[in-house]
Amino acid sequence: MSCCESCKPKTKILAVIFDLDGTILDTERLTKGLLKEYLAKYGKEVDMEREEKKRMGMTQKESAAAIVKDYALPLTPDQYIKEITPMYHQKWLQAKPLPGANRLMKHLHKHGVPFALASNSLREYIDAKISLQKGWKEYFSVILGSDQVKSGKPSPDLFEEAAKRMGVTADHSLVIEDSLVGVQAANAAKMKVVAVPSHSETDCYALADSVLHSLLEFQPEQWGLPPFDDWVDNALPIEPIHVNIVSVNGSVCEVIENGVSAIPDQIFGVYFGWAKVDPHKRFKVVVSIGWDQCSCISKRKFHICIIDGSIDCISGQQTQLTLVGYIRGLNSKDITSMTVEVLEEYKSVANASMDLPMFVHHSCEPLLSEACALED
Repeated sequence: MSCCESCKPKTKILAVIFDLDGTILDTERLTKGLLKEYLAKYGKEVDMEREEKKRMGMTQKESAAAIVKDYALPLTPDQYIKEITPMYHQKWLQAKPLPGANRLMKHLHKHGVPFALASNSLREYIDAKISLQKGWKEYFSVILGSDQVKSGKPSPDLFEEAAKRMGVTADHSLVIEDSLVGVQAANAAKMKVVAVPSHSETDCYALADSVLHSLLEFQPEQWGLPPFDDWVDNALPIEPIHVNIVSVNGSVCEVIENGVSAIPDQIFGVYFGWAKVDPHKRFKVVVSIGWDQCSCISKRKFHICIIDGSIDCISGQQTQLTLVGYIRGLNSKDITSMTVEVLEEYKSVANASMDLPMFVHHSCEPLLSEACALED
């Protein structure tokens, strides 16, 4: 296929419809352990496999009824909702946008492309979840919850109503989703759909028109939308990503606290930033982050290249990473190995970029501080 042919838009999109949880806002990872905590009060143990597969995409009432039944809780579904909802509210207020979400929404808003939010959550919960996200409520042309239509996903009702309110037809609407039921709903609405699934939600691959690891990989021009213009040469400024890692004998692992990763599954690709060992030691780094598919248990895989030193600089010590730039996504070959030439190219891009104002100011911020975490 020629470059000209590959750059032709798949269809002319006039409006975009976003899902919320797990697509643009990192709520699902934060609330992952809440059910376990709640069930422990009733002497019950959570079945994680069932929860990850069975509940995805359910409305609140459907999920509550299923949980009460599956765990034989001495409650009605409404009582369960009343008890557990405040626990969720606390976590929702800590949720941050997923990679590329703010960037894409600001881009669409800048170019006058209307976009909607259509979620299986109740409308009041949607408002609570996005209440601390700067500009979100104003950006969306339409916000819809499952209680505002006849049926939630996988029914097409939410997407059809969102398109209707924006004044566009299904063939000119693009849905961005992370779950199988969301992709099914988009298919039922006869809309184009881009899936940005978590690592565990791979069932939607075959049903989506396009599958991305994160919204940083989204290319608007493929859908007849204005292209991004925010790349600085070969690097993209991003909202800082903070993660603790440890390197032992060349193998790098994330330091996991309370059984939950500090970063969402959608952190995937080649990034650059700083590695801080202690207050007096800071190094420029290029970091590739992917998933190791070789082992029977899938796990996140890090590859770190120290630009101004060697891996020995951080070996055996807990290291704080602050990643401030994105170079590109990864393919399966990249995850297992990279050539010296490719690494040198990435180091050159990173080294040149990190002296520029839009990247360098992050080097002065306290790593993993509350101020950094809340930066928009």
